[in-house]
Amino acid sequence: MGPTVKIGVKTGWRARSLWSELLAEFLGTFVLLAFGAGVVAVAVVGLPESGRTPAIFAGAGDWLLITWGWAMAVAMAVYVAGGVTGAHINPAVTFALAVKGDFPWAKVLPYSGAQVAGAFAGAALAYADYVPAIDMWNAAHEVVTRADPAGMTTFSIFATFPAHYYGVSMLGPLFDQIIGTFFLMLFVLAIIDSMNVGVKANLAPFMVGMAVAAIGMSFGTGSGYAINPARDLGPRLFCWLMGWGTNAFPGPYGYWWVPIVGPLIGAPLGVVVYKFFIADTLSAKAACAPPRQDADLGSEETRGA
Repeated sequence: MGPTVKIGVKTGWRARSLWSELLAEFLGTFVLLAFGAGVVAVAVVGLPESGRTPAIFAGAGDWLLITWGWAMAVAMAVYVAGGVTGAHINPAVTFALAVKGDFPWAKVLPYSGAQVAGAFAGAALAYADYVPAIDMWNAAHEVVTRADPAGMTTFSIFATFPAHYYGVSMLGPLFDQIIGTFFLMLFVLAIIDSMNVGVKANLAPFMVGMAVAAIGMSFGTGSGYAINPARDLGPRLFCWLMGWGTNAFPGPYGYWWVPIVGPLIGAPLGVVVYKFFIADTLSAKAACAPPRQDADLGSEETRGA
């Protein structure tokens, strides 16, 4: 007789191999960028060149469209990949979880590579759909090549750049990225912590999306709230290949490294702060709490024996 196979039990490489996890991280980050870059494309070139609205960034409405669009992109990406890996979809999150001790260091680089590749592919899909609008916008605004300074507008569909008010210094954008990713990690830890308030009815991915919306609305204009090295680096590589030149690399005043280094500092900082202020207190309270009495396991007297 052959080996016994239990129905419903996963076997083979999908159950045991790191590759199955990398595929999930790739697809989750692909979804993140396809919809994230897609919503920025709608605001920057899609609506203006469709004939449906004449203006770009005419007011706060475009920014709200972008922040809510990115929030939904994050939520959908986490729903897609969450069952396999927990949906890191962010090298800074992967790195911070390793620092926390909840994730093996050996998987950090493979996960990060899959995330960057997924972000690259997601940006490519958004580009494939919106390239006619990008070209029409460039022609209407006399942008000869994407590498021109004016090409930064269409580049912003895919990756980030620092606000003009920072000037030439990258310390401001770096601090901005540290803050944004600190809050992202702080909120993620609070949302997934079963000892804390807790999120019911499988709403954790939605709440992570709300966290990203909150960050975008409160700390988004400084450097575009990348708060994710893969979200910026993958599309930036794609744009460089597609002719955006120095707008992509090295970026304004050599900015390209800021959305990588800032999140890698901010996310572990979120882990440290959450542990000190919240997690350690929850653990201490749980240790001091009296044992729970199970109503279904009464004594023989209470059972009427």
